[in-house]
Amino acid sequence: MTKERNALRISLLGELTIFTAAAIREQLLAGIAGAEEIEVDLSQVTEIDTAGVQLMVAAKREAGLQRKVLSLTGHTPEVLDTLDLCELSAYFGDPVLIHSRG
Repeated sequence: MTKERNALRISLLGELTIFTAAAIREQLLAGIAGAEEIEVDLSQVTEIDTAGVQLMVAAKREAGLQRKVLSLTGHTPEVLDTLDLCELSAYFGDPVLIHSRG
């Protein structure tokens, strides 16, 4: 985690699956509690399953409820494919998601 001007960058590494979701959830909630803008870097995510997708949806929703901004960056092909499969690219609204698969 890196923090600047009440903004926080969280870099996720490896799997974003049911086996890692609980630990990552705590990291994301702490980030949301401590910053106004949260950037989740997915450039090192090697695998994502529906638990990982649910976690990203829940984090985005929680940030919104707290009037904070959460964005995803560095989307790997695995992340893009899974978000496309779940038809969630538009939900996250990140430009790379909308334009990379258009």
